[in-house]
Formats: sequence, C-alpha cells, structure tokens
Amino acid sequence: MVPKSPSQLTLDLAILPRFERENFLISASNEAAYALIESWPNWISQSLMLVGPSGSGKSHLAAIWASRTGATSVRAQFLATADLQLLASKPALVIEDVHEAGTNGKASETALFHLINLLKAGQVPVLFTSQTPAAKIDVQTPDLCSRLREAAVGEIGLPDEALVHDVIIKLFIDRQLVVDTAVVQYLALHVERSLAAARSAVDMLDAKALALGKRISKQMVAELLNFAESEMQPD
Repeated sequence: MVPKSPSQLTLDLAILPRFERENFLISASNEAAYALIESWPNWISQSLMLVGPSGSGKSHLAAIWASRTGATSVRAQFLATADLQLLASKPALVIEDVHEAGTNGKASETALFHLINLLKAGQVPVLFTSQTPAAKIDVQTPDLCSRLREAAVGEIGLPDEALVHDVIIKLFIDRQLVVDTAVVQYLALHVERSLAAARSAVDMLDAKALALGKRISKQMVAELLNFAESEMQPD
C-alpha cells in the first residue's frame, strides 16, 4: 500500500455549531427577533414564527428558546410519520422549516395542520422557523395558512458585513486558529453574506491549512473563493 503524503494526512474532526445563548451574536439584522425570544413567556400569541433566509440564525434562536422552555424540535417535512399526540404532549415545540411542509406531499402539511390544532387546544407554545412568510408558504390546505398566520412574526434579515466579520472571528477562535486581521476582513468582505457560507468557508480553510501545514493567508482565501465561484458556473 502506498503511504499517503503529508498533505493528505488530515483528520476530519467536524466542529458542530454551538447554539448556546452566549454564542449568539446580535446585530441590526437579528436584534428584533432576538428580543422576541428574550421576551418569552410574555408573548402576545401562543406561537411565534421566525422568518429569514437560510443561514441567518433562525435555528440558533430556536435552540435558545428550546433550551429555556424544554421544547422538542421537529422538521415540518417529517411530520407525516411523526406521533402527533406525543409531540402535542411536550411542554413546548419547535417546528423547523415550515416552508417545506408541502414538499413531501400533502401528508406532511395535513399532519402539520392537525398538530397545530392539537397544540392550540392544549395551549402548548410553539415556535416555527421558515424561509418564507406564512402568507407565501405553498400549501394546498387553506386552513393551514390561516393557522400559520396566527403566529407572531420575528423577521431576520441577511447578516451585515459586521456580523459576518464577528462570526468569522468566533469560528476561528473556536478552532484555536490564529489568523491575521487583514485575512479576516478580506474573507468577511468577499464571502457570501450568510452565516452558513461563513462557517463553510472557515471549515474549508481550516482543512486546507492543515493539509498544507500553513497558516491561513489572504491568498488561500482568494483561491478558495475563486474555486467556489467556479464550481457554481454552468458547464
């Protein structure tokens, strides 16, 4: 067997997202939604829907609320096979990605409708996350739209450059990586404005630096982002 070269001897030790309250970074894009989470249990409604693009921090806020309330989390598209009575017996519930309710056939959205009714009857608090406002969610059950629109709304916008910058710094610190300020600024300026994109970039830079035995540099960032852009180009 041919031994691997030093550049191939890397360990795939993925660092999972940390969804504790102290790890949530507040900015203009999410401060209103964060305030709603912090206002629990003084909500004006039994339910709250966090609406924002992918990677904007909805799941992090949902996890903070779940930790405070003892809530169980479930994705909307998997409700067709879930025990709805069991979910409705929980002290609180997080239903993630309700915009996907209709993507798994009508069974999932029917299950979501019945579950919301059970939660309402039992006065169980529920937090929804969605990439789409309730009125624009594509479902075939009109009454489900009405139920979803009963929820209070916390909107999260795309993260601004300052938030992306701070998140990148924190991701590097979590990995115990020493990176020049200029490199962090360059990455924050050029990476897609998404917390998910920032995490993915830091993961790939960490792996590349480890494989090459080098510190993360501006050139390394540029090469990574150019590669990512070329991967998205049509053939």
